Amino acid sequence: MSLFESLLDRLLAPWPWYVAGPMIGAMVPVLLILGNKQFGFSSNLRNLCAAALPTSRAAYLRYDWRASGGWNLAFLVGTMLGGFIAAQYLGSGDVAIAPATRDALAALGITDFSGLVPAELFDTSVMFGARSFLILLVGGFLVGFGTQWAGGCSSGHGVAGLANFELASLIAVCGFFAGGLIGTHLLLPLVLGGGA
Repeated sequence: MSLFESLLDRLLAPWPWYVAGPMIGAMVPVLLILGNKQFGFSSNLRNLCAAALPTSRAAYLRYDWRASGGWNLAFLVGTMLGGFIAAQYLGSGDVAIAPATRDALAALGITDFSGLVPAELFDTSVMFGARSFLILLVGGFLVGFGTQWAGGCSSGHGVAGLANFELASLIAVCGFFAGGLIGTHLLLPLVLGGGA
């Protein structure tokens, strides 16, 4: 194996959190200070709706999305493309899950860990059921409402807001973690208790 191939293999292997995390954090000063941009994904839904409905009567969607959100849509597309390339060409296809987490999920009826997501939750036969559709509808509404009410999503508050020392972002991130813990330990067993 040549030096180039060895270096390429190292670059394409999953990077540890202590390398990837600071690299993500290093983008914040570039976006905030040099580019005068805000970071986050939740605003892309508004940008997409404004782009798709340019003659909308809703004042919320009447703005120049190209000037304020075009770069963020490009960032979203790049993130999706990067995720696709990583999943299709760079990864093994399986997610590394701790044995204790596997045992906890198995107790809830989730046992297929052969892909990126459990088949018991994301198989088409499960996704198109009435119960799953209702959960997705309510969950999607709550996520949309929550990001609008909180003034941003977890990536915006957790990465950019905290890096900018914003108290509102600290409160929002604490709320995200509390909600995640409640969802994991109280709601998930309740939802999966009767089968997906």
